[in-house]
Amino acid sequence: MKFAVVVTAGGSSARYGKNKLLEKIGGKEVILHSIEAFLPFNPSRIVVSASKEFAPVLKELLAENNLSEVKIVLGGATRQASVYNALKACDSPDIAAIHDAARPLIKKEDIEKCLNKAIETQAAIVGVKAVDTIKQTDNNNKITATPDRNSLWYVQTPQIFDYKLIMQAHQKFEGESFSDDAGLVEALGKDVYITEGSYSNIKITTPKDICLAQMLYKM
Repeated sequence: MKFAVVVTAGGSSARYGKNKLLEKIGGKEVILHSIEAFLPFNPSRIVVSASKEFAPVLKELLAENNLSEVKIVLGGATRQASVYNALKACDSPDIAAIHDAARPLIKKEDIEKCLNKAIETQAAIVGVKAVDTIKQTDNNNKITATPDRNSLWYVQTPQIFDYKLIMQAHQKFEGESFSDDAGLVEALGKDVYITEGSYSNIKITTPKDICLAQMLYKM
């Protein structure tokens, strides 16, 4: 089975103030943690979608860490376009994982559970159960519903799919802007399954998140 990994690194880090993927956790850059998490699964290819400004910096960083085999492609105007660019560079694997570069603390066992479920079902994503009560509102912020949180999940990455399926979804909805790849597959009318991950798999968005990630990394 050929297994490819797409790592999305095309964001602007606007809310962070500088490139958050170059911040260090345990002495190693965020993006290296996110890439190296998948190495135990012997991927046939790892492709990173990066901005034009970040690509040369990333290329140098990868070379310094003996990861020159990782392929870099330029990201698009949206996350969806960036993922599609990277998927096209994956050399037709059987299964493809899509992971946010800003989630450096993904655990090996959580990747493994999701991968196995994707092999079984064609589409699986990592998530954690909602712990807060969630309210639905209208345009005036008036509460219109209180969904049962037992059926709600916080979605994370990786999201792992049969390669032909996820390519079909990206081709059909090219030019749109879905918030995640599971949504594309759902829009095709295909089933997507969640495997339970870890609350420590946080997404680095602000400087406070780096402080939290440092603490979680040491635990």
